[in-house]
Amino acid sequence: MDAAVDRYLTWLAAERRVSPHTLAAYGADCVALVRSLEVQGVRTPEAVLAGHLVTFLEAEQRRGLAVRSRARLLAALRGLFAFLVREGRLAVDPARELRRPRLGRPLPKSLSPTAVAQLLGVGDPDPLVQRDLAMIELIYAAGLRVSEAVGITMVQVRLEAGYLTVMGKGRKERAVPIGRVARDRLEIYLRDVRPQILANQLSPHLFITRAGRPMTRQGFWQRLNKRALLAGLPGHISPHTLRHAFATHLVEGGADLRAVQLMLGHADIATTEIYTHVARERLRDVHRKFHPRG
Repeated sequence: MDAAVDRYLTWLAAERRVSPHTLAAYGADCVALVRSLEVQGVRTPEAVLAGHLVTFLEAEQRRGLAVRSRARLLAALRGLFAFLVREGRLAVDPARELRRPRLGRPLPKSLSPTAVAQLLGVGDPDPLVQRDLAMIELIYAAGLRVSEAVGITMVQVRLEAGYLTVMGKGRKERAVPIGRVARDRLEIYLRDVRPQILANQLSPHLFITRAGRPMTRQGFWQRLNKRALLAGLPGHISPHTLRHAFATHLVEGGADLRAVQLMLGHADIATTEIYTHVARERLRDVHRKFHPRG
């Protein structure tokens, strides 16, 4: 089983070009499966039956694994055994009849335009604070994932043309427009702030630390929450909240859903369609609040 898992993960990295984060998650899921199979006395892919997989999944459910985590776990297992069938190692896929747990579709948390303005209000002149504000502005302006924002290099930025290129999931590149406000803030950051942070060092990355290294996802998450507290915004705000705000405000403003899909880098339009539900919920709230018979 260990050798089969190694080949599967190598294939995911080389052929499917999944992100390092996804690869690590699938690797952990497969390791957990192998351990469960060993306890059940199974050590080769040919000996795996659907019942062995069900035993493993039920144990993970009893352990308290969240529904979404169980869905990802099952996706990893189904991918593993489908890969082994394609390789000719297995004649029958033991995971083919397994079904994903039902996922709810909670509406994504967003921010109002007023809250975004609060978040991006006048800040401390400290260069690191100004860097954070430039990152927040760019993520909101372009709907970036935090992994995309921290990974941007200087050659990906086309300020004169008003866009940047982003390497998204599956290493798919897309061009994303940025507005005048974000472009102005980035110009100030590049001209006045970034040189102060670098202090004569060189770095290919757009957003950097004092050590000249790129910002980390965790580091930006912490800085964003600190900024939200200082701005007096209630609740927890994540980088993904800014991405949701970008999409929500576009859809509420009448943007074409296909255009929003392209800007977000969603492979499937169904993923983008949730923002139409967000917009409808907002309209219902407005109706209830302001209509005399709402």
